Amino acid sequence: MLQRIQTVYLLIAAIISAGLIFVLHLWVTNADVIVYAKDNLLYLSMFLGSALLSIITIFKYKNRKSQFMLGRLNIILNFILLGFFVYQSLNVSGETAVSEKGIGMLLPIVSIVLLALANKAIKKDEELVKSVDRLR
Repeated sequence: MLQRIQTVYLLIAAIISAGLIFVLHLWVTNADVIVYAKDNLLYLSMFLGSALLSIITIFKYKNRKSQFMLGRLNIILNFILLGFFVYQSLNVSGETAVSEKGIGMLLPIVSIVLLALANKAIKKDEELVKSVDRLR
């Protein structure tokens, strides 16, 4: 059942988490150094962990409850990553380390939206299966 809409959402979330982090920068420092996610091991591991979790979730289609739980776990991981970005950009008084925010800081938000849509579709499938089981 890989042809469901949640598979598309999860695949796009995985592509965003694993692919776009190498293209879009997170921020530019005052010394005009462009910082990507690959420059910080914590950010890189969290982005790649989110992508891996999305791929694992795609192939758990036979167990919808597990798929739903992994989707929620991935959403929490992206919220933690977003929290790190907010902390990084607001922690330093006067912004001595981060002078210009990049579009890469918004990638967890896009992933969260896609993962929420996938979880909504998974829940809808689970309710459909339960309603069919009631008719038997």
